[in-house]
Amino acid sequence: ATKDGIPSSRMVLLKKYGPEGFTFFTNYTSRKAGELDSNPRAALMFYWEPLQRSVRVEGTVARVTEEESLEYFRSRPISSQIGACVSNQSKVIKDRTVLTDKEKELLDKYSDGKENVPKPDWGGYRVVPHMVEFWQGQSTRIHDRIRFRLANSDDKIDADMAIVGDKGWII
Repeated sequence: ATKDGIPSSRMVLLKKYGPEGFTFFTNYTSRKAGELDSNPRAALMFYWEPLQRSVRVEGTVARVTEEESLEYFRSRPISSQIGACVSNQSKVIKDRTVLTDKEKELLDKYSDGKENVPKPDWGGYRVVPHMVEFWQGQSTRIHDRIRFRLANSDDKIDADMAIVGDKGWII
């Protein structure tokens, strides 16, 4: 969402997940990055239609370290590194030749791999979850949901309705 709370969504490629959170990479000059930097909260949705299952995540967002961004950038194929340099995400351009001309210029210079492609203003963000919900659809439309959330100091746990799990998570 924007800093004013106006919802905004983007398709991103999840590159890493684990106890530290969910990580993806993008151009730091994009609209998406500007919105994440000004309102560091996000929701993620993963949906598998054939299985009638989804996972929903809500949490806070922060940039990953420059070292982690550079390590991932260097692990990508040269064509993908160049693609990150070519595209000035969220910026209007005259036409596609602006992109293809820049791509050709950079491929001519870096495709032999003798010189590193310079990383643009580009890097990772990590969503650190405070809520994860697993959903399974049912033909009756009476769906199953299991929700995990981090406890806060005001929580009054109903032992008949919730279980306190590890590291402050409530099930």
